[in-house]
Amino acid sequence: MTALTTTCDVLVIGGGPAGMAAALAARESGCQDVLILEREAELGGILRQCIHTGFGLHIFEEELTGPEYAARYVERVKAAGIAYQCDAMVISLSAERVVTCVSPSHGLQRIKARAVVLAMGCRERTRGAIGIPGTRCAGIFSAGTAQRFVNLEGYMPGTRVVIVGSGDIGLIMARRMTFSGAKVEAVVELMPYSSGLTRNVVQCLQDFDIPLLLSYTVTSIRGKDRVEGVIVNKVDENLRPIPGTERAFTCDTLLLSVGLIPENELSRAAGLELDPMTTGPIVDESLQCSAPGIFACGNVLHVHDLVDHVSLEAEHAGRHAAAYAMAKRDVGDVNAATHHSSRIVVRDGQGIRGLVPQRVSAEALRQGPLRLTFRPDRVYRDATLLVEADGVVVNRRKKRIMIPGEMVELTVKPEFFVEKFPERELSVRVDA
Repeated sequence: MTALTTTCDVLVIGGGPAGMAAALAARESGCQDVLILEREAELGGILRQCIHTGFGLHIFEEELTGPEYAARYVERVKAAGIAYQCDAMVISLSAERVVTCVSPSHGLQRIKARAVVLAMGCRERTRGAIGIPGTRCAGIFSAGTAQRFVNLEGYMPGTRVVIVGSGDIGLIMARRMTFSGAKVEAVVELMPYSSGLTRNVVQCLQDFDIPLLLSYTVTSIRGKDRVEGVIVNKVDENLRPIPGTERAFTCDTLLLSVGLIPENELSRAAGLELDPMTTGPIVDESLQCSAPGIFACGNVLHVHDLVDHVSLEAEHAGRHAAAYAMAKRDVGDVNAATHHSSRIVVRDGQGIRGLVPQRVSAEALRQGPLRLTFRPDRVYRDATLLVEADGVVVNRRKKRIMIPGEMVELTVKPEFFVEKFPERELSVRVDA
């Protein structure tokens, strides 16, 4: 089958909140030829199944459900006349920004884009990724799969539930399953703290008297054809189960909320440099990846807490993608040799995980301000963030509390570097 080859200025892969926000920002920046490719049957991404409230407080200054938030962006995309294709599966991406995709309506296509925005989102870790021992029986679901069953398809996964992991999806599903008539026996968390937002711990567990077992893990799944129960054990400081601390729960359903992984098969195929900590692409201050003209935003870059933050980040990527595409269209080939010139490495220091961006130009630091985001490696109270330029402390910021479940934002200003400007490395560490 011969692929139809076309061109466009900005091609956005993913029609969720990140993809739509990036496409709108590209259009508003003056780029008329924008195309969104979405593999689902409708635009909206994961928000279509997130029927709980808590979205839109920053962007729209009101509390919305996930479908309401997504619908507002869909309306804006349609009003702006931005082209989009649903049921379109992207099967390859090259570093030269050639995208191959297939869909029932358009067949096999090859699209040469002047700029590409990656907005594919993330996926859930599975049982195989965490190695829970026990039988391979029915009744074990990821929390997101259960959410889709209940909210979109009208199926109940079970009636007595244990949830492994206290990520936000797991916390929200504890409440959702309770609303639907199920009994949630417990939420079991390996770490000594919840990995979800504090507000979700309060509203989804405490308000419904659902136990949260910290420093516990599932050590056995019982059942032949269907889950009949699980055994959980307390863990020590090395996260190893402690003998003699077993607790048994009778249940017919086990939901897994054990972390999210950026959807980066296309990024790997394109040869993009990935960050081992975030598992997303390494980007600079414009959210441009290691291949010129390819930008990344949202949960495919690093997993966010709030969709509002995803949208704001995507707007940033969309604006820069439009600028790159228009420059390439107007003057021909952009000099890729200057793509990483004057690049300063942004490095995680002690207590810091997943600083984004990972590269920054000297010009960006001098012009500022630069927004850095990260997660702490554990809970910190009354700690100090130290910003260092080539190992020399140039600024201190007090933080009353930092927890891994909530992303931290640090704004680096040009005045930080009055005494010392980084030539090779900018880093942030925690002084506890």
